[in-house]
Amino acid sequence: MQNRVTDLFQIQVPIIQAGMIWASGWRLASAVCNAGGLGIMGSGSMYPAVLEEHILKCKAATNKPFGVNIPLLYPDIEKHIDTIIRHRVPIVFSSAGNPKTFTPALKAAGITVVHVVSSSKFALKAQEAGCDAVVAEGFEAGGHNGREETTTMVLVPAVASAVHIPVIAAGGIATGRQMAAAFCLGAEGVQVGSRFVATPEASSHLAFKQAVLEAGEGDTVLSLKQLTPVRLLKNGFFNQVKEAEMRGASPEDLRQLLGRGRSKKGMFEGDMDAGELEIGQVSAIISDIKPAAEVVAEIWNEFLDTIHQLPQR
Repeated sequence: MQNRVTDLFQIQVPIIQAGMIWASGWRLASAVCNAGGLGIMGSGSMYPAVLEEHILKCKAATNKPFGVNIPLLYPDIEKHIDTIIRHRVPIVFSSAGNPKTFTPALKAAGITVVHVVSSSKFALKAQEAGCDAVVAEGFEAGGHNGREETTTMVLVPAVASAVHIPVIAAGGIATGRQMAAAFCLGAEGVQVGSRFVATPEASSHLAFKQAVLEAGEGDTVLSLKQLTPVRLLKNGFFNQVKEAEMRGASPEDLRQLLGRGRSKKGMFEGDMDAGELEIGQVSAIISDIKPAAEVVAEIWNEFLDTIHQLPQR
Protein backbone atom coordinates (compact mmCIF):
# COMPACT_ATOMS: atom_id res chain seq x y z
CA MET A 1 0.00 0.00 0.00
CA GLN A 2 1.24 3.46 -0.88
CA ASN A 3 -0.32 6.73 0.23
CA ARG A 4 0.72 10.20 1.37
CA VAL A 5 1.99 8.94 4.74
CA THR A 6 4.15 6.15 3.32
CA ASP A 7 5.48 8.57 0.70
CA LEU A 8 6.18 11.28 3.29
CA PHE A 9 8.21 9.00 5.56
CA GLN A 10 9.50 6.60 2.88
CA ILE A 11 8.14 3.57 4.74
CA GLN A 12 6.40 0.39 3.59
CA VAL A 13 3.32 0.45 5.84
CA PRO A 14 1.59 3.49 7.42
CA ILE A 15 2.15 2.33 11.00
CA ILE A 16 4.03 4.73 13.28
CA GLN A 17 5.35 3.70 16.68
CA ALA A 18 4.76 6.52 19.17
CA GLY A 19 7.73 8.20 20.84
CA MET A 20 6.94 7.30 24.46
CA ILE A 21 9.04 8.30 27.45
CA TRP A 22 10.92 5.46 29.17
CA ALA A 23 9.80 2.99 26.47
CA SER A 24 10.93 4.21 23.06
CA GLY A 25 14.68 4.04 22.73
CA TRP A 26 16.82 3.08 19.76
CA ARG A 27 16.09 -0.66 20.08
CA LEU A 28 12.35 -0.26 19.68
CA ALA A 29 12.56 2.46 17.05
CA SER A 30 15.02 0.56 14.85
CA ALA A 31 13.03 -2.69 15.17
CA VAL A 32 9.86 -0.96 13.94
CA CYS A 33 11.78 0.71 11.09
CA ASN A 34 13.26 -2.60 10.00
CA ALA A 35 9.77 -4.12 10.04
CA GLY A 36 8.53 -1.54 7.53
CA GLY A 37 6.93 1.05 9.82
CA LEU A 38 8.26 4.27 11.30
CA GLY A 39 10.04 4.00 14.64
CA ILE A 40 10.27 7.05 16.86
CA MET A 41 12.47 7.66 19.90
CA GLY A 42 10.91 9.49 22.85
CA SER A 43 13.33 12.26 23.81
CA GLY A 44 11.20 13.58 26.68
CA SER A 45 12.91 11.23 29.13
CA MET A 46 16.42 11.70 27.73
CA TYR A 47 19.20 14.12 28.62
CA PRO A 48 20.76 15.70 25.52
CA ALA A 49 23.79 13.38 25.66
CA VAL A 50 21.51 10.35 25.97
CA LEU A 51 19.48 11.43 22.96
CA GLU A 52 22.66 11.75 20.93
CA GLU A 53 23.71 8.24 21.96
CA HIS A 54 20.34 6.80 20.94
CA ILE A 55 20.39 8.57 17.57
CA LEU A 56 23.83 7.14 16.77
CA LYS A 57 22.81 3.63 17.85
CA CYS A 58 19.58 3.83 15.86
CA LYS A 59 21.53 4.84 12.75
CA ALA A 60 23.80 1.83 13.26
CA ALA A 61 20.84 -0.53 13.72
CA THR A 62 18.78 0.49 10.67
CA ASN A 63 19.26 2.04 7.26
CA LYS A 64 15.61 3.13 7.19
CA PRO A 65 14.20 6.58 8.09
CA PHE A 66 13.45 7.04 11.80
CA GLY A 67 12.12 9.84 13.95
CA VAL A 68 12.45 11.60 17.29
CA ASN A 69 9.55 12.88 19.36
CA ILE A 70 10.27 16.19 21.09
CA PRO A 71 7.89 17.57 23.74
CA LEU A 72 8.21 21.32 23.15
CA LEU A 73 7.94 21.96 26.90
CA TYR A 74 11.16 19.99 27.51
CA PRO A 75 13.52 22.19 29.61
CA ASP A 76 16.57 21.73 27.33
CA ILE A 77 14.62 21.79 24.09
CA GLU A 78 17.19 23.94 22.25
CA LYS A 79 19.87 21.30 22.92
CA HIS A 80 17.60 18.56 21.57
CA ILE A 81 16.89 20.61 18.44
CA ASP A 82 20.60 21.18 17.93
CA THR A 83 21.37 17.47 18.34
CA ILE A 84 18.62 16.49 15.90
CA ILE A 85 19.77 18.95 13.23
CA ARG A 86 23.45 18.16 13.73
CA HIS A 87 22.88 14.42 13.29
CA ARG A 88 20.44 14.91 10.41
CA VAL A 89 17.53 13.04 11.97
CA PRO A 90 15.09 12.76 9.04
CA ILE A 91 11.77 13.08 10.92
CA VAL A 92 10.58 14.94 14.03
CA PHE A 93 7.26 14.54 15.80
CA SER A 94 6.64 17.50 18.10
CA SER A 95 4.08 17.71 20.89
CA ALA A 96 2.98 19.72 23.93
CA GLY A 97 3.70 23.22 22.68
CA ASN A 98 3.53 25.74 19.84
CA PRO A 99 4.77 24.22 16.56
CA LYS A 100 5.64 27.68 15.20
CA THR A 101 8.61 27.90 17.57
CA PHE A 102 10.90 25.30 15.99
CA THR A 103 9.22 24.02 12.83
CA PRO A 104 10.85 26.65 10.54
CA ALA A 105 14.36 25.77 11.76
CA LEU A 106 13.73 22.05 11.41
CA LYS A 107 12.24 22.44 7.94
CA ALA A 108 15.19 24.61 6.88
CA ALA A 109 17.43 21.69 7.86
CA GLY A 110 15.48 19.37 5.56
CA ILE A 111 13.60 17.60 8.36
CA THR A 112 10.03 16.35 7.99
CA VAL A 113 7.93 17.75 10.85
CA VAL A 114 4.71 16.31 12.29
CA HIS A 115 2.82 17.82 15.24
CA VAL A 116 0.53 16.00 17.68
CA VAL A 117 -2.83 17.73 18.22
CA SER A 118 -5.97 17.17 20.26
CA SER A 119 -8.34 19.45 18.31
CA SER A 120 -8.99 20.67 14.77
CA LYS A 121 -8.11 24.20 15.93
CA PHE A 122 -4.58 23.13 16.83
CA ALA A 123 -4.37 21.02 13.67
CA LEU A 124 -4.93 24.19 11.63
CA LYS A 125 -2.23 25.99 13.63
CA ALA A 126 0.19 23.13 12.93
CA GLN A 127 -0.63 23.33 9.22
CA GLU A 128 -0.09 27.11 9.26
CA ALA A 129 3.25 26.57 11.00
CA GLY A 130 4.43 24.47 8.05
CA CYS A 131 4.07 20.98 9.51
CA ASP A 132 3.99 18.18 6.93
CA ALA A 133 1.33 16.16 8.75
CA VAL A 134 -0.53 16.02 12.06
CA VAL A 135 -1.26 13.28 14.56
CA ALA A 136 -4.86 13.54 15.77
CA GLU A 137 -4.57 12.00 19.24
CA GLY A 138 -7.85 11.12 20.92
CA PHE A 139 -8.82 11.00 24.58
CA GLU A 140 -8.14 7.25 24.75
CA ALA A 141 -4.37 7.74 24.35
CA GLY A 142 -1.84 7.09 27.07
CA GLY A 143 0.58 9.68 28.39
CA HIS A 144 -0.11 13.39 28.02
CA ASN A 145 -3.44 14.19 26.48
CA GLY A 146 -5.76 17.02 25.48
CA ARG A 147 -7.99 18.77 27.99
CA GLU A 148 -10.94 18.61 25.60
CA GLU A 149 -11.37 14.84 26.11
CA THR A 150 -12.37 14.39 22.46
CA THR A 151 -12.35 10.73 21.49
CA THR A 152 -10.49 9.39 18.48
CA MET A 153 -13.78 8.51 16.77
CA VAL A 154 -14.79 12.19 16.83
CA LEU A 155 -11.39 13.87 16.55
CA VAL A 156 -10.02 12.13 13.46
CA PRO A 157 -12.85 13.06 11.07
CA ALA A 158 -12.96 16.60 12.47
CA VAL A 159 -9.24 17.09 11.85
CA ALA A 160 -9.36 15.36 8.45
CA SER A 161 -12.07 17.81 7.39
CA ALA A 162 -10.17 20.83 8.70
CA VAL A 163 -6.70 20.35 7.13
CA HIS A 164 -5.31 19.32 3.77
CA ILE A 165 -2.10 17.75 5.08
CA PRO A 166 -2.07 14.02 5.97
CA VAL A 167 -3.75 13.00 9.23
CA ILE A 168 -2.36 10.19 11.40
CA ALA A 169 -4.80 8.76 13.95
CA ALA A 170 -3.71 7.98 17.51
CA GLY A 171 -5.42 6.94 20.71
CA GLY A 172 -6.96 3.53 21.28
CA ILE A 173 -5.27 1.80 18.33
CA ALA A 174 -3.54 -1.55 18.81
CA THR A 175 -5.09 -3.80 16.17
CA GLY A 176 -5.64 -3.90 12.43
CA ARG A 177 -9.40 -3.58 12.92
CA GLN A 178 -8.88 -0.33 14.81
CA MET A 179 -6.48 0.83 12.09
CA ALA A 180 -9.13 0.13 9.46
CA ALA A 181 -11.67 2.14 11.46
CA ALA A 182 -9.23 5.07 11.62
CA PHE A 183 -8.81 4.95 7.83
CA CYS A 184 -12.59 4.98 7.39
CA LEU A 185 -12.62 8.18 9.48
CA GLY A 186 -10.14 9.93 7.18
CA ALA A 187 -6.71 8.96 8.57
CA GLU A 188 -3.89 7.93 6.22
CA GLY A 189 -1.77 6.36 8.93
CA VAL A 190 -1.91 5.33 12.59
CA GLN A 191 0.34 6.04 15.55
CA VAL A 192 0.49 3.14 17.99
CA GLY A 193 1.87 3.51 21.51
CA SER A 194 0.60 1.14 24.19
CA ARG A 195 0.84 -2.00 22.01
CA PHE A 196 4.57 -1.34 21.51
CA VAL A 197 5.14 -1.01 25.27
CA ALA A 198 4.42 -4.74 25.44
CA THR A 199 7.43 -5.72 23.32
CA PRO A 200 10.87 -7.02 24.33
CA GLU A 201 12.50 -4.03 22.59
CA ALA A 202 10.66 -1.42 24.70
CA SER A 203 12.97 -0.06 27.40
CA SER A 204 10.22 0.08 30.03
CA HIS A 205 10.47 -2.22 33.06
CA LEU A 206 9.11 -5.76 32.82
CA ALA A 207 6.88 -5.12 35.84
CA PHE A 208 5.25 -2.22 33.98
CA LYS A 209 4.78 -4.35 30.87
CA GLN A 210 3.12 -7.01 33.02
CA ALA A 211 0.82 -4.40 34.57
CA VAL A 212 -0.21 -3.38 31.05
CA LEU A 213 -1.13 -6.99 30.23
CA GLU A 214 -3.19 -7.23 33.41
CA ALA A 215 -5.08 -3.97 32.87
CA GLY A 216 -8.80 -4.14 32.20
CA GLU A 217 -11.47 -1.75 31.02
CA GLY A 218 -11.63 1.29 33.29
CA ASP A 219 -8.17 0.72 34.79
CA THR A 220 -6.79 3.95 33.30
CA VAL A 221 -8.00 7.49 34.04
CA LEU A 222 -7.13 10.94 32.69
CA SER A 223 -5.63 12.78 35.66
CA LEU A 224 -3.74 15.94 36.64
CA LYS A 225 -5.87 18.16 34.38
CA GLN A 226 -4.85 21.23 36.40
CA LEU A 227 -1.26 20.67 35.26
CA THR A 228 -0.80 18.72 32.03
CA PRO A 229 -3.48 16.03 31.59
CA VAL A 230 -2.02 12.53 31.61
CA ARG A 231 -3.70 9.11 31.38
CA LEU A 232 -2.56 6.91 34.26
CA LEU A 233 -2.93 3.30 35.23
CA LYS A 234 -4.57 3.05 38.65
CA ASN A 235 -2.09 2.38 41.46
CA GLY A 236 -0.99 3.89 44.78
CA PHE A 237 0.29 7.08 43.17
CA PHE A 238 -2.91 7.50 41.17
CA ASN A 239 -4.92 7.14 44.42
CA GLN A 240 -2.84 9.91 45.99
CA VAL A 241 -3.54 12.16 43.00
CA LYS A 242 -7.27 11.37 43.12
CA GLU A 243 -7.48 12.10 46.86
CA ALA A 244 -5.58 15.37 46.42
CA GLU A 245 -7.84 16.48 43.57
CA MET A 246 -10.99 15.57 45.54
CA ARG A 247 -9.91 17.77 48.44
CA GLY A 248 -9.27 20.68 46.09
CA ALA A 249 -5.47 20.58 45.86
CA SER A 250 -3.89 23.54 44.07
CA PRO A 251 -1.69 23.13 40.98
CA GLU A 252 1.34 23.75 43.21
CA ASP A 253 0.23 21.01 45.62
CA LEU A 254 -0.09 18.62 42.69
CA ARG A 255 3.35 19.59 41.39
CA GLN A 256 4.85 18.75 44.78
CA LEU A 257 3.02 15.42 44.80
CA LEU A 258 4.24 14.65 41.30
CA GLY A 259 7.80 15.62 42.24
CA ARG A 260 10.77 14.70 40.09
CA GLY A 261 11.36 11.34 38.47
CA ARG A 262 7.93 9.92 39.24
CA SER A 263 7.44 8.51 35.72
CA LYS A 264 10.96 7.05 35.70
CA LYS A 265 10.26 5.39 39.05
CA GLY A 266 7.23 3.63 37.68
CA MET A 267 7.72 2.89 33.99
CA PHE A 268 11.52 2.47 33.92
CA GLU A 269 12.43 1.32 37.42
CA GLY A 270 9.34 -0.81 38.00
CA ASP A 271 7.85 0.69 41.19
CA MET A 272 4.23 -0.27 40.53
CA ASP A 273 2.88 1.47 43.63
CA ALA A 274 4.68 4.81 43.95
CA GLY A 275 5.52 5.33 40.27
CA GLU A 276 3.59 7.17 37.57
CA LEU A 277 2.28 4.63 35.04
CA GLU A 278 1.26 6.18 31.72
CA ILE A 279 -0.67 3.92 29.33
CA GLY A 280 -3.70 4.10 27.05
CA GLN A 281 -7.19 2.66 27.38
CA VAL A 282 -6.33 0.09 24.72
CA SER A 283 -4.18 -1.70 27.32
CA ALA A 284 -7.42 -3.51 28.20
CA ILE A 285 -7.11 -5.62 25.03
CA ILE A 286 -3.33 -6.19 25.09
CA SER A 287 -2.63 -9.69 26.37
CA ASP A 288 0.91 -10.66 25.37
CA ILE A 289 4.47 -9.48 24.89
CA LYS A 290 5.78 -10.08 21.39
CA PRO A 291 8.59 -8.66 19.21
CA ALA A 292 7.95 -5.30 17.57
CA ALA A 293 8.24 -6.80 14.08
CA GLU A 294 5.45 -9.24 14.91
CA VAL A 295 3.29 -6.38 16.20
CA VAL A 296 3.75 -4.47 12.93
CA ALA A 297 2.98 -7.54 10.82
CA GLU A 298 -0.04 -8.50 12.92
CA ILE A 299 -1.60 -5.03 12.74
CA TRP A 300 -0.93 -4.70 9.02
CA ASN A 301 -2.25 -8.15 8.05
CA GLU A 302 -5.38 -7.71 10.13
CA PHE A 303 -5.90 -4.27 8.56
CA LEU A 304 -5.74 -5.77 5.07
CA ASP A 305 -8.10 -8.61 6.01
CA THR A 306 -10.55 -6.15 7.55
CA ILE A 307 -10.75 -3.78 4.59
CA HIS A 308 -11.15 -6.72 2.20
CA GLN A 309 -14.07 -8.03 4.28
CA LEU A 310 -15.85 -4.67 4.55
CA PRO A 311 -17.81 -4.99 1.25
CA GLN A 312 -19.26 -8.30 2.48
CA ARG A 313 -20.53 -6.62 5.64
